[in-house]
Amino acid sequence: MAKRSAIEWTESTWNPSTGCTKISEGCRHCYAEKMARRLKAMNNPRYVNGFEVTIHEDLITLPLSWKKPQMIFVNSMSDLFHEDIPDDFIYRVFQTMANADWHIFQVLTKRSRRLRELSGNLPWADHIWMGVTVENIKVSYRINDLIHTPAYIKFLSFEPLLGSIRNIDLSGVNWIIVGGESGPGARPMDSEWVREIRNNCLKTNTPFFFKQWGGFNKKKNGRILDGKYWNQQPQYLQY
Repeated sequence: MAKRSAIEWTESTWNPSTGCTKISEGCRHCYAEKMARRLKAMNNPRYVNGFEVTIHEDLITLPLSWKKPQMIFVNSMSDLFHEDIPDDFIYRVFQTMANADWHIFQVLTKRSRRLRELSGNLPWADHIWMGVTVENIKVSYRINDLIHTPAYIKFLSFEPLLGSIRNIDLSGVNWIIVGGESGPGARPMDSEWVREIRNNCLKTNTPFFFKQWGGFNKKKNGRILDGKYWNQQPQYLQY
């Protein structure tokens, strides 16, 4: 069975690798790190190494056994393009995604430079969506790296959004996700930062998904922006 996800913009998760290391400000309060430590304490066999990068060879072909079409977030507990994950492993994960063409796969990375370096040698398919996280203007170079990949659907995740990112060029971008940081110590997100991005999406006709305001109690703060839910997604007729 696929592992159902509570993440609003996907349906299931698949983690052929787990664990990561921090590389930028968006990583400071990593939810996956906290979850991995909790799972290790519960003696979960997948997390005997805690949040150290760990490859799970037996899970590489798992989505081929899931017959019901679904939207799958790849490596919610890791970063597929982490420097400790071998090129060949990344290739085989992509080959599984290419073969399982009844699903949609959503891959998200902060390591855009490695993504760009490897992208020409990966077996891309239209149902493999590729995204990068952009938490502040300092890492906006990740957008350019993403644009230079062959991905059919390219998306940006501004989560956690930690500052103003106005007037970015959305040419070639098919989807935008915005969300605030959540949990203990969550850094606040200014509503104007969200509106800047939302208004840019409206101007460029780019689908906009507002995930959450975040904060210590993210459920209480909700996900309504200017009186409505923003649940737009790119049109993809095959799914």
